[in-house]
Amino acid sequence: MDDDKPITEQVMETMTNAVEATKDAAVTAVKKVKKAAKKVAKKVAPKKAKKAKKSSKKAAKKSSKKAAKKSVKKAVKKSAKKATKKKKKAKKSKR
Repeated sequence: MDDDKPITEQVMETMTNAVEATKDAAVTAVKKVKKAAKKVAKKVAPKKAKKAKKSSKKAAKKSSKKAAKKSVKKAVKKSAKKATKKKKKAKKSKR
């Protein structure tokens, strides 16, 4: 520490140096992590792509089956409602 500079200025310098060093360390760490992630992705990606295709096909089949079931149920409910409405109208018209 310099005796010529005021304490506040010395503290500010020390803090800025620490911040810069931390920033540089963080940047290099991020670069290393990205590089490692890319390596892992290259090894894992082909296997996962095959699994993803299969799972997406299965999901599509399931969703289409569910949709078909739902549409059948809805159609049955609608036809039942229409039938009850017709019966009610017929009763009213008889009165």
